[in-house]
Amino acid sequence: MLNSRLRVATMLGCLALMAACLGAPDAVLPAIEGAPAATLEERVLLPLIATASPTGDAWSTRAALLTPRQEIAVAELDGKVYTFGGYGSQRETLASAEVYDPATDAWRLIAPMPIGLHHPSAGVVDGVIYVIGGYEGRAASSAVLAYDPATDGWTRKSDMPTARGALAAAVVAGQIYVAGGARGVSVDDFARYDPATDTWTPLPAMPTPRDHLGAAVIDGKIYMIGGRQPGNFTLATLERFDPLTNEWQTLTPMPTGRSGHAVAALNGCLYAMGGEGSDLPGGAFPENERYRPQRDTWEATAPMPTPRHGMGAVTLGGAIYAPAGADVRGYGAVTTHEVFQSPVVC
Repeated sequence: MLNSRLRVATMLGCLALMAACLGAPDAVLPAIEGAPAATLEERVLLPLIATASPTGDAWSTRAALLTPRQEIAVAELDGKVYTFGGYGSQRETLASAEVYDPATDAWRLIAPMPIGLHHPSAGVVDGVIYVIGGYEGRAASSAVLAYDPATDGWTRKSDMPTARGALAAAVVAGQIYVAGGARGVSVDDFARYDPATDTWTPLPAMPTPRDHLGAAVIDGKIYMIGGRQPGNFTLATLERFDPLTNEWQTLTPMPTGRSGHAVAALNGCLYAMGGEGSDLPGGAFPENERYRPQRDTWEATAPMPTPRHGMGAVTLGGAIYAPAGADVRGYGAVTTHEVFQSPVVC
C-alpha cells in the first residue's frame, strides 16, 4: 500500500514539475481516480516531491502562523524563527510578534512591540533581536526596538539617523547595516548600528536608491538584491558592500526583477524567492533564483509552492524558513509557512 501511495506522490510531483517548466504560475495537483488517501507522513512528503528540482532542491510546508501578516521583520535566534509586526488581514498595522520552534512545529505569541510597525527589518546581535524602521501607519519610522527573549521584554534604542520603511538589514561582526527603504520616495541611505554603544554611523550611500529590497551576508560581504522605485516594481539590481573597505560593487543582476521578495544565504549561495510585480495572475512571483558569488552567475531553482511577497526568510539548520507574506499583489496577508532545502554548495 505504501509503495502505491508513493507512486501516486511521484506522479503528482512530476505533473507539478512539468507545469512549472511550462510556466504555470501556481500548479494545482489533480486528483487521480482510485488513489488511496495519504498518511500524515506522506502528506509531509508530497510537497517535497511536488516542488523538487533536478538538483535536489525542494520545498515543504510547516505549521501556519497564528496571525495572517505581510510586510514583516523576521529573525533567527537560538534555533527559533521570530516574526514581528506587518500588515494584518484587514490591512491593520500589527504590533504582535510570534516565535516558531522547529522541534515542535508550532508558533506561539510573544510580547508585542511597543509600537505597531509594518515594513520593518531586523538583525540579531548577542542574543538580542533589533527591529528597525518601518512605517507607523503611513509615517516612516526611525525607531529601533530591542527584544530580549530571556525576559520577553522590549527596550527602545537610539533612532536611525533617517526614518524609512521597506528597508533591508544585515549583520556583520556584531554590527547591523541598514540600507535603502522609502519615505515618500526611494532612498539610498546606508548606516551602521553598533548595539554595544547604541550609536549610528552613516556610510557611503547605496549606489541605487530603492525600497522593498532584500539583503544577505556571505563571507563577510553584504548583498543587496532587487527592490523597487516609484513606477518600477521590478528592479533586478545586485550590489555588494564590503565592510572592510567601505566600498560598493555592482554585480550581475537577477534574472527576474522584483520587489518585496525574501532573500537568504545557504551553503555559500544566495537565494531570492517570491516577490511582487509579476504579470502572472495574482501578481506574486513563484520564482526562486540562486546566485553563486564565486562565479557571479544566477540560475533558476525549485519555485515557491505558494507565490508570495512581503514574507521573511531566515536560514536555520541547513534550510531556509519563509513565513507569512501575501499571495496576491498588494494586500492579502496569509499564514503560509514554507521551508526550502538544497544540497547545492556554492
